[in-house]
Amino acid sequence: MTSIPGIPAAAQSTRLAHLDAHTYRDWAVGEHSTVLLPAGAFEQHGPHLPLGTDAILSTAIAEAVGSRIGAKVAEPLSYGYKSQQKSGGGDHLPGTVSLDAAALIGQARCIMAGFLAQGIRNLVVLNGHYENYQFLYEAADLALADAGAGHGHGPQPTVLLLSYWDYVTEGTLATVYPDGFPGWGIEHGGVLETSLMLHLRPELVALDRAVSHPPAALPRFDRLPVVASRTPDTGCLSAPDGSDERKGALLFEQVTAELSGDVATELGLPG
Repeated sequence: MTSIPGIPAAAQSTRLAHLDAHTYRDWAVGEHSTVLLPAGAFEQHGPHLPLGTDAILSTAIAEAVGSRIGAKVAEPLSYGYKSQQKSGGGDHLPGTVSLDAAALIGQARCIMAGFLAQGIRNLVVLNGHYENYQFLYEAADLALADAGAGHGHGPQPTVLLLSYWDYVTEGTLATVYPDGFPGWGIEHGGVLETSLMLHLRPELVALDRAVSHPPAALPRFDRLPVVASRTPDTGCLSAPDGSDERKGALLFEQVTAELSGDVATELGLPG
């Protein structure tokens, strides 16, 4: 980020946690004040990726978007809704520590309502954990009600909710998966997340521990309790075969550019 003369470095950061309270107070009541709230999970991603992968990726993307559109980034929601067997391997696997629906909704609602009550005009919830989505939606709806949105006169606050993978284009998928995209349902600990981590936080990736195996073959229904043997022993639903930093750079640049443009256009921000 380019330094702006005369403004403390902390105030130029995209991270709200780096700001002092008075700088935040003055910024929050601005016409275009926008906070990006990353959401992830504490979830196993096989033997080669860290437990914090979802929050790490959503936060990095939020910071890149924030620097493009003049938004600030809140501290991430680092625990998410229960990992499900068909999208995250399952809540039964060691290393995964989850919130139930009420806890996630309550935490996210309090955070969103707090920002809205302090004058933040726009909130953008940037999700990085598939299972979170509908509970973040509920939290946003309740937080807007808490803020009295839709009542009274004058500008009204806005919340946008999105998952970063929805911005991956068909062209990018064709490059990242030259042998064909296996589908989002089994992209857990696979090529997309591994490549992004190799680009953004390579020191946290143990590619020598990655295991090649067929994608998970899961039924079209959910069974509770889960049949643990249906999840591959690695905890990954597809193998990270073919992952590399170049693919991660392509994914990161393409997603952040399109996401920034979409958000800036929707909210009338510079982008």
